[in-house]
Amino acid sequence: MNKEEAILEKYGLEPELQYRGTLRCLLEKEINNEDSEDNEYLKTLCIMLFSIGEVEDSLIIWEAKQKNFDTSCYIDVQLLFGAGYDNTINYLMTIASKEANQETNHLKKRKDTDFANFSKSEIINNYKKYYGINA
Repeated sequence: MNKEEAILEKYGLEPELQYRGTLRCLLEKEINNEDSEDNEYLKTLCIMLFSIGEVEDSLIIWEAKQKNFDTSCYIDVQLLFGAGYDNTINYLMTIASKEANQETNHLKKRKDTDFANFSKSEIINNYKKYYGINA
């Protein structure tokens, strides 16, 4: 069993809020793991946090997306909006950091293309199909 299968078996694609801290720690560890080439595990952790839907997780998912060129392509930009587009943009605009400003600018430029028909439930259902999880 690989790492993403193990984490999905333990917490599910839509984990309970009580596991958010654990998932954030695992994601942070994977972001900082310079030897890791397992982008699937990194992406799975981002999807799980997206499913929980806490606006603060947008920044750590952005950090994962920006880890390197491969992760920037591999981690879907929609995963930044587990709490919804407007809530996330409003939250990011209250954060005085370089990362939050970069994320906000990037996302505002793509609003009409990547988020015009944003549906969290549809995204989760697509990932369930991707992982072979019965909806």
